[in-house]
Amino acid sequence: MFERRKTIQVRVGNLLIGGGAPISVQSMTNTATVDIAATVAQIHRLEEAGCDLVRVAVPDEASAEVLGRIKSQIHIPLAADIHFDYRLALMAIEQGVDKLRLNPGNITDPDKIKLIADKVRERGIPIRIGVNAGSLDRRRYGPPTAEALVKSALDEVEILESRGFGDIVISLKSFDVPITIDAYRFAAEKTDYPLHLGVTEAGLLWQGAIRSAVGIGALLAEGIGDTLRVSLTAEPEEEAKAGIQILKALNLREHGFTIISCPTCARCSIDLIDMVKEVERRLEQMKDLPAVTVAVMGCVVNGPGEARDADVGIAGAQDGGVIFSEGRAVRKVAAARMVDELMAEVHRVAECKVQRQKHQAPERIE
Repeated sequence: MFERRKTIQVRVGNLLIGGGAPISVQSMTNTATVDIAATVAQIHRLEEAGCDLVRVAVPDEASAEVLGRIKSQIHIPLAADIHFDYRLALMAIEQGVDKLRLNPGNITDPDKIKLIADKVRERGIPIRIGVNAGSLDRRRYGPPTAEALVKSALDEVEILESRGFGDIVISLKSFDVPITIDAYRFAAEKTDYPLHLGVTEAGLLWQGAIRSAVGIGALLAEGIGDTLRVSLTAEPEEEAKAGIQILKALNLREHGFTIISCPTCARCSIDLIDMVKEVERRLEQMKDLPAVTVAVMGCVVNGPGEARDADVGIAGAQDGGVIFSEGRAVRKVAAARMVDELMAEVHRVAECKVQRQKHQAPERIE
């Protein structure tokens, strides 16, 4: 485990950010916020995907007015994304949102920022100062260098702190991965507020997930980062899934299943790709699955070792396979039964894990 940077802790609804709390995964809806039914349905899908906090756009008064109705129907904290018009922030506060996101690049009047700070302090609502390279105030800060992004954020921090407000999270996002990494490193040296990680406008699912994994993963490996969003041109559920996978790759999150599988080569004598897809499909249908690693291997070189090291695994060959469970080879199975037998063992191991963990789950804040 990496030694994480020490920060203050911010409470967002029943979620803690920073101060050693688990790194949370966020996403943002792409429905029209005024369409309450569609927005709530999408948030429910995000909840099922493992999302810890959701943000909704508030482009107008009609969107602000429905925030309370949305919040009453969901189970994770709700953040309001505010740009340009400070009055929308005041409306969101009255609606009882759990968090505000303010962009210093487009609400620049200090008196209006101070007014927002006074209102959120009264209500115990934190603010994320969300600096984006694309909306940086270049008249004040010049081109979007790492230093300019941090200076913009810290200037906003200074205004908020002048009103006695300190429930702050900071993000410093750019499409340029090296600039993003440098900005967060610089901020980590300058402040002890929690940092929300992300690579903005990262792109389509495949490309965006890679860019985000490189940028976010590099920072997490240095102990920097308290919450994250993977920004993708894709459905929000894919953002949540990608964020969880980044955390899992660094052993920073236990959530659901992890599949270990061969890259395939000439030694593989089974249709491994289709087999892995079928295993993944069935695992996704298992609700409330504890953290479990499942190895699906088709190679005599690495197959038995990887299958043995996973919670459950199979080392398959053309004439059948061997099921491994919690480090032991437990039985041989026919080729036609490999997936069924593997999944039966997954169900058994998962149930055992649930029984062992049911009294060890971390408590949520009420």
